[in-house]
Amino acid sequence: MDKKFDLDAAIRKVPDFPKPGILFYDITSIFTNPPAYKYVIDEMLDRYKNAKVDGVIAIESRGFLLGSCFAVANGVPLVLARKKGKLPRRTVEMSYNLEYGSATLEIHEEDIELGRRWLIIDDLIATGGTLAAVAAMIEGKGGEIAGIFSIIGLPFLGFKEKVGKYNPITLIDYDGE
Repeated sequence: MDKKFDLDAAIRKVPDFPKPGILFYDITSIFTNPPAYKYVIDEMLDRYKNAKVDGVIAIESRGFLLGSCFAVANGVPLVLARKKGKLPRRTVEMSYNLEYGSATLEIHEEDIELGRRWLIIDDLIATGGTLAAVAAMIEGKGGEIAGIFSIIGLPFLGFKEKVGKYNPITLIDYDGE
C-alpha cells in the first residue's frame, strides 16, 4: 500500500451543494480514479484485517461500493441499509437528522442476525446521525458493532459524540473551512 497517496487531491470539492454554505466532498471522483479507489479499498481492508467482523452493513448508496468490496474480500455477508420504501420485505427502520435535513433508513429485519459483529460502512461521517441510526437498528436486533469505516470524516460537526464509542475510522478528516 502506498501510504503517501494524496487522497485529498482525489476528492472533488463542490461549494454550495446541496444548499448555499455547504462544501460537499464528492467521493464519486474516487471511483473514477482507479489508483484512488484501490488505495481506499486497500486501506479499509488493512485497517480491519485483525478485527472480528461477521458481516458488513453498507449505507446507501456510496457505502455499497465500499461494503461490497470488504464483504467479498472477507467472505462475510453484505447487508444494505436503504432509504425508506426501497426494500420489499419486513424491515426495521430508524429516522435521524442530517447536517441539512432528516431521513429514514431501513434494513431487512431477517438480515441482522443475533450475535453477529457488524462493520458499518459509509462514504462520509458528518454529524454521525446516519451511522448512529444504523447502529441502533443493529443493536436493537441483538447484533454488535464491530466498527465504523468511512472515507471522510467531518469532526467539526460532532460525529464523535454520537458514534465515538464504536471507534470510527476515517481515511481523511476535514476541519470545516
